[in-house]
Amino acid sequence: MIAFIREYQLNIMLLLCGACGMMAILLLMTRFLDARRKWALFLMEIVAFFLLWFDRLAYVYAGDTSQKGYIMVRVSNCAVFLLTSAVVFSFNIYLKNLLTDIKDRKVTSTRLNVVGIVSFFGMILAVVSAFTNIYYYFDANNRYFRGRGFLIAYIIPVICPIVQYTVIRQYKKYVSKLIYTSLVLYIFVPIACGIIQIFAYGISLVNMAMVAVSVSLYIFTYLDINDTVERAHAVELQNMQGEHKRMQRLFDQTAKAFVSAVEKKDDFTKGNAVKVAEYARKLTARCGLDEDHCEKAYYAALLHDVGLIGIPDSVIKNEEDPNKWDIEAFRQKPVIGKEILSNITEFPFLSVGAYSSHERYNGTGYPEGLKGDEIPEIARIIAVADAFVTMTTKKRYRDAKPDFVAREAFVKGAGIEFDPEFAGLMVKIIDEESSGKIHDDISLVEKELTCHTYRDFISMGIPVTGNITKIRFNSSTVEDPTNAFSAPSIVLFDSYDRRVHDNKKAISAYHYQEYGEIWFDDHYISTSARRIKEIKLDDAAGFEKLGEGQYEIIAAKYDDHLKVTMRSSDYEKEDIISLMDGSTSVYIGITGENCNIRNIEIEQTEEVVDETYVPRISEEISYIDHMESDIKNIQISQTRSAATDGIELKNKMRINFHAMSLPVASFIWHCPYIVIFSSDNGQVFGENYHEYALIKINGENEIKDHYSENNFTMKKKDSFPGWEEWKEQNKEGVECEVTFERKGNTIITTTENLGIYIENTTIIKENPGKVYVALTGDRVALTDIRLR
Repeated sequence: MIAFIREYQLNIMLLLCGACGMMAILLLMTRFLDARRKWALFLMEIVAFFLLWFDRLAYVYAGDTSQKGYIMVRVSNCAVFLLTSAVVFSFNIYLKNLLTDIKDRKVTSTRLNVVGIVSFFGMILAVVSAFTNIYYYFDANNRYFRGRGFLIAYIIPVICPIVQYTVIRQYKKYVSKLIYTSLVLYIFVPIACGIIQIFAYGISLVNMAMVAVSVSLYIFTYLDINDTVERAHAVELQNMQGEHKRMQRLFDQTAKAFVSAVEKKDDFTKGNAVKVAEYARKLTARCGLDEDHCEKAYYAALLHDVGLIGIPDSVIKNEEDPNKWDIEAFRQKPVIGKEILSNITEFPFLSVGAYSSHERYNGTGYPEGLKGDEIPEIARIIAVADAFVTMTTKKRYRDAKPDFVAREAFVKGAGIEFDPEFAGLMVKIIDEESSGKIHDDISLVEKELTCHTYRDFISMGIPVTGNITKIRFNSSTVEDPTNAFSAPSIVLFDSYDRRVHDNKKAISAYHYQEYGEIWFDDHYISTSARRIKEIKLDDAAGFEKLGEGQYEIIAAKYDDHLKVTMRSSDYEKEDIISLMDGSTSVYIGITGENCNIRNIEIEQTEEVVDETYVPRISEEISYIDHMESDIKNIQISQTRSAATDGIELKNKMRINFHAMSLPVASFIWHCPYIVIFSSDNGQVFGENYHEYALIKINGENEIKDHYSENNFTMKKKDSFPGWEEWKEQNKEGVECEVTFERKGNTIITTTENLGIYIENTTIIKENPGKVYVALTGDRVALTDIRLR
C-alpha cells in the first residue's frame, strides 16, 4: 500500500484537491446549514485544499534548480507547515460553532481557547521555520531534508486534536452518531497517518488524510442534515396526523353529542346511531373499499337519522302501531335531515346518506322512489345497517327481534328492499356474529325473582340440551297476611328470545310454543306436549335430602323426549315429556306463586344422555317412513344434524329427491342443502374432512375459500311464488333435482326449485382424489333419493 501511494502520490493529491474544491463550491450553494457552521466548514475545505495543493507543488518542484523551482519549493513547504496548523485552527472554529448550535448557547471551553491560541502560534512558528531551518532545509540541488526540530512540527497536529477530542467526548450526547463519527475520524485518522509518516519518509500521508477527512466531514454533515430533515418531516407529519386525529375526534365527539341530543326525543333509539354506523363501516370494509370510504359510511350512518329532531313527539312516542299519519310524518325525516346536513358543505355525503337511506332497491322507498343503482351507494349501505339495528332493537310498539329473524328478512329482501350485495354481506356478518354469541348464555338468567300472583314473573329460559343440566335455588313465602298458597314451579317452552309470552303478537313474532307447567308436587299441566308421564321417587332414588326451602331440577333432552327430575324437601318426582318432534328446542322458565325465589344456580354438566336415560313414552314421529330408493332416507332435525352417505362424483351425475320441511320449520333456510367434500371414508365430517361447497336450495351458500374457489349465482325466475308461498310449498313437499358435472378439479352444480335457480362453479385447490356429494339440511325430511 505504501509503495502504491508513493508511486501515485501526485495523482492522489490532485484527485483529493479536486474533491475538496468541489465540496467548497457545494458549500457556497448550500442553504440547509447554519451560516456560521457553513463558513467554518468552507474555511476547513479551503485550508485543506491549499494544504494539499502546496504539498503537491513541493514534490513537483523538488530538485528543480531553476529560479522558479527555488522559489516554489520554499513557498510551498512554508505553506504546508503553516496550513497544517491552520487546519487545526479552522477545525477549532468549526467545533465552537457546532457546540453553540447544539447547546443553543455559547460554549466557553478553555481547552478550545487554548487550542486556538496554540494552533495560531504554530502558524507563526511555521513562518519562522522557513528562515531558521528548524523544521527543514534544502541542499544545493534544491532538495528537501528534515531539520533537527522536525518533530516539533507534529506537536500541534497531534496534541491539539487530542485535546479537541476531549471536548467532543464531553458533549457526545448532544451530537448525532453521524457527526460524532465524522469528528472522531477527522481527529484520529491524521494522527495515525502522522505516526506512520515519521517512519515512511517521502510521502505526505498526514496532509492527504487531512484532506480526505475534510471531505468526509462535509459528507457526514450532509447525511446528518438529511436525517435531521427526515426527522423534522416525520415530526411535522406526525403533528399533522395528530392534528388530523384531534380534528377527527372533535368532529366525532360533536357528531355523537348532536346525535345523543336527537336520540333524547326517543329513549328507544338511544345508542342506535352508533350501532348503525359500526355496521355501515363493516359492510363498507367487506366491499373492499378503503379506509376513507369506511369513514364516510360511518359518519353518514351516524347522522342519517338527525331529521328525527323535526318529528313531533306525539308521533315518536306513540306506543301503538304507527298509523298512516305517523308514517307520513316519519317520511319527512330524510327531508329534514338533508336540510340540516346540507349546511356541512365540506362533507356532502352526510346529507346524501340522510336523504336517500330510506329508498328501497325496487323503487318503493321514499322520498324520491329511486331504484337500484340510482340510489347512492352510501345510502344503500346505510339502509341495510339501519334495517338490522331497527329490527333487533326494542320499540314502543314491539319487542326486539332475534338476529335470525333479521337474517331471514335480508335473505328474503335481497334485490327487493335491499341491495343484494350488501344484504348478502349483512347475512354473513350476522352468521359470524351469531357463531360468536352464546344464544343460550346461562349468565343472563336472573339470580332471584319475586312472584305474587302466579306467573307474574318468569325467569329467562334455561336451555335443556343433550347434556344434563342442574338447577338449584331457595324459595320462601312472601309476606302475605292472607296466608295464601305459596310454591315455585316451572314452565317448559320454546321461544326465539327465551322468554315466556302471552300476547298474541309476541307469540307469533317469537314463535312461542308452550309445552307444559310442572310443580314440585304431583301437579302438572300439559299444553302442547304430546304426553307427560310422572313418576314419584322414593328414598331408593339415592338423592341427598334437601333442606327446608331448597329446590333442585335435573333436566336433559334426547331426541323428542325430555326428562325433568323435580326435588324439594318433602317431594321428589320424575317427569318424562314427549315433545312434538326432535327438532324443537326446550327452555325451563322458573316462576311461582307468592314466593321469593333466590340464589338461582345453574350447572351445565358434561354428562351426555342417551335413550336409556330418557325413556320413550310416545312413538317417534317420523317423516321419512316411505319407500327408499338408491340412498337411505334421512330426517334432519337440527342444522346439519344428519347427512346422506357421500356419493362419489366422477363425471356427470343427477340427484332427484323429495324434500319436505318439518312442521316446526320457520325460516326459508329450513330446507335441503348440498355439500361437496372429501374425506377418508366418504362421510360428511369424516376423517380428513375438507368441505368445498355448501349450497342451500333457498339460494344461500356457505362457501369457504380455504380448500376451493366458488363462483355462486342465484336468480329468481318468473315462476318464483314469493317467500311465504315458497315456505308453505316446501312444508307440503317438493320434488328437487340437482345436476353435477366434474371436469378435473372443477365442479359445476345446478338446481332449480320453485323458481329459485342456482348455479355454482367449484374449483378445488388441492388434489383430493375422490370427491363426494351428500345431501343434508335443516329441519327437513329427504326421501326417495335417486341417482342418475
